Amino acid sequence: MQQDAPTIEQLRTSIDTIDNRIVELLNERARVVVEVGKLKSGSNMEFHVPGRERQIYERLLSRNPGPFPNDALRSIYREIISASLALESPMKVAFLGPKATFSHLATMQQFGLSAELVPLKSIPSVFEEVEKGKALYGMVPVENSTEGVVSHTLDMFVESSLKITAEVLLEVHHDLLSRSGRLEDVKKVYSHPQAIAQCRQWFDENLPGVPLVDVASTAVAAQMVSEDSTAAAIASELAGSLYDLKVVRTRIEDQVNNFTRFLVIARKEIERSGNDKTSILFSVKDEPGILCRMLEPFAKRGINLSKIESRPYKKKAWEYIFFLDLFGHVSEPEVAAALDELKECCQFLKVLGSYPRSI
Repeated sequence: MQQDAPTIEQLRTSIDTIDNRIVELLNERARVVVEVGKLKSGSNMEFHVPGRERQIYERLLSRNPGPFPNDALRSIYREIISASLALESPMKVAFLGPKATFSHLATMQQFGLSAELVPLKSIPSVFEEVEKGKALYGMVPVENSTEGVVSHTLDMFVESSLKITAEVLLEVHHDLLSRSGRLEDVKKVYSHPQAIAQCRQWFDENLPGVPLVDVASTAVAAQMVSEDSTAAAIASELAGSLYDLKVVRTRIEDQVNNFTRFLVIARKEIERSGNDKTSILFSVKDEPGILCRMLEPFAKRGINLSKIESRPYKKKAWEYIFFLDLFGHVSEPEVAAALDELKECCQFLKVLGSYPRSI
């Protein structure tokens, strides 16, 4: 005899039972985490071990049979780990503020909502907060796929002793926000210069002649617009929620694949992950053929270079510092040999860090 299919009420009861069990297991996990925290506090063990997090993600994603999606599972465990770390000790992370900027979104994506996220007014302030030990980590933007490098971040690495411990790629979507949500009410637009540049074509086609005004950040733009019914802001959905703004148009960026790369900075290096990237900066001697010579150590060893950027060396006119990203860890023999050979034609060379590749 065929059994009747469960009713919607029965299925909902099953979901409630499962949810209750999940809460029990989360608290069981939390109690174990507290014991781990006690052991750490009585020893010289590191409070936060990024490698342990990667192991958890890799193990769980490899064991997930579905249908629950891996991306969602990772996001959930990001928050579970974030809350667990907060039980051991508050983890302070500085970022380029204010709140609701894309730097804020990247910091939440990397460290979860339970970390103590501290907005600061400038990139140098983020470096200083970490250097003085007031924050365990800092989050700073380094480049955008459309507009290129963030020069302030690169310049800070010249003098700083901090290390790069992770990179975060954030897909950036810009919304046009206002108090009314009506396009015809927009008489001027506020935003960060990079956000304006990333939406220039949209404005030429949809709001030609409307003044575009540079401000310190997309979040500041949203705050200003919350007090001005004739203005609109280019900002994130989060900024709109924070300042109670309505969406005039969504996703107005000119390029579909619009990503910003952020770097996590800390005082200590992290362990090798097996899929790493290394960032260095160096200055070369002014000699014929020097640009070719500085690339040769990597080319002959088959080491892939993912980025090279030059910046003026502020201590000497008409001299330049090069920033270079390569695939591999500084402890790998081929990478170490390439860097030793590069040193021979350098005035100085600094390894900024080896860290897990985000892509």
